[in-house]
Amino acid sequence: MKTSISLKPTIFVIFGGTGDLNMRKLAPALYNLYSDGYMPQKYAIIGTARKKLTDQKFRDVLMEGVNSFSRTGKVKKEKWSKFAESVHYTSVDVSAPETFKSLKDDIEKYQQEFGPGTQVVYYLAVAPSLFPLIAKCLSDYKLAGDEESCRIVIEKPFGRDLETAKELNQLLTSIFTEKQIYRIDHYLGKETVQNIMAFRFANSLLEPLWNRTYIDHVQISVTEQLGVGDRGGYYESAGALRDMIQNHILQLLCLIGMETPINFDADEIRNKKVDVLKAMRPFSPDDIRFSTVRGQYTKGWVEGKEVPGYRHENGVNPDSNTETFAAIKFFVDNWRWQGIPFYVRTGKRLFQTSSLITIQFKDVPHQIFPAAVTEHWQQNRLIISIQPEMSIRLQVQAKRPGLDMVLNPVDMVFDYKGTYTTETPEAYETLLLDVMTGDQTQFMRADQVESAWELLMPVVNAWESKKSLSFPNYTADSWGPEDAEALIARDGFHWFTLPLNKD
Repeated sequence: MKTSISLKPTIFVIFGGTGDLNMRKLAPALYNLYSDGYMPQKYAIIGTARKKLTDQKFRDVLMEGVNSFSRTGKVKKEKWSKFAESVHYTSVDVSAPETFKSLKDDIEKYQQEFGPGTQVVYYLAVAPSLFPLIAKCLSDYKLAGDEESCRIVIEKPFGRDLETAKELNQLLTSIFTEKQIYRIDHYLGKETVQNIMAFRFANSLLEPLWNRTYIDHVQISVTEQLGVGDRGGYYESAGALRDMIQNHILQLLCLIGMETPINFDADEIRNKKVDVLKAMRPFSPDDIRFSTVRGQYTKGWVEGKEVPGYRHENGVNPDSNTETFAAIKFFVDNWRWQGIPFYVRTGKRLFQTSSLITIQFKDVPHQIFPAAVTEHWQQNRLIISIQPEMSIRLQVQAKRPGLDMVLNPVDMVFDYKGTYTTETPEAYETLLLDVMTGDQTQFMRADQVESAWELLMPVVNAWESKKSLSFPNYTADSWGPEDAEALIARDGFHWFTLPLNKD
């Protein structure tokens, strides 16, 4: 277990300190780490942005964010006062590099105060266009430091295509070493996602079955009931493919598809993830036609309220070709997975918000029961639910109580809420602690990012070069376009969902 005793003194610099990400995620995470005893004994949090703010005003803004978005509710007055003593603000304008001088002075002041071994973490909670500017300024002002004492955290999206991802990687690695760069994907910090490796590799029961001999197919669904809201301008330049599949969903696929690592070393685990990406079958023009589906939502009714279509959202082009739904069939061409399809889907304004990984096992080789006994027969499934509930359930066949032999599916469930009384940390709490301890296991390496882009670029290019004539092609509060169901139904399967409010 990680404790504050093992953490070096840390200066945590947040670029975009007054922004939405800091208010909703970073500040609540850092405060909760402090409340639970996981912050270093000596630390400073420095928020930066163009605005002119006093330390006290910045603290008040952060407290409002923590009160509104923390999993633990409103702050405890005495604990917040103690935490806030180490929270400070420095005005930095990325377009005016000379303003980095004041930041440099602040950092050096805390380095002298905290003593040898002090580490500096730069968190870039800003628009991706500012990543290169900030990195260059850190370099110009000699703030990049050595690999043991300095780290930089980069939010997604990491590039918007293979070329820009490579350019950003080349720039960052000209200033920092790979050991210093933490490309963050908050999905990898979710408790159930982290449990995938434990579930696979800590149990002798499952790993021998985790292959093409016993598994029929794999599904990964990340669906959202919400629309794009006030993020229309951003989403126009992203779309479902870039926003979700290139990072979150492919990372989940790698966790399911990876080979057994020889140890828990960060690079060993990331090597195995890269192997999956490199083994994935490239897309030909025919594959794009028959193995991918894109969609865009039109207006509809959600929970009794009428909601607009995507093309009527703020910041969206009235003739937009941007997909708000994507479904793709992947194949991993190696000995473990040859011929086994991995179906993924994601979208906005769908019927339910959920993140599910479903592993469907092959049917029994010989059916000994008569048809009347097996009316409700279904193949065994392993369902990993990331949200809204956190659970892992194995669906098997069992005899229904009674004098007759009647079989029906039953669930063997590991439910976090029912098993543990301790509150589950938010993903950012886990990942920020990993940054401070120097653990890169849950962070993407340069070759991971580039391999994911390389795989998807044929689809990205095809969708962008050919305007969809069917958009919009699904209504809000549905499960997406009909073609998405046809994609999986052609192979004899159907998309799996958990019932709403299932205990």
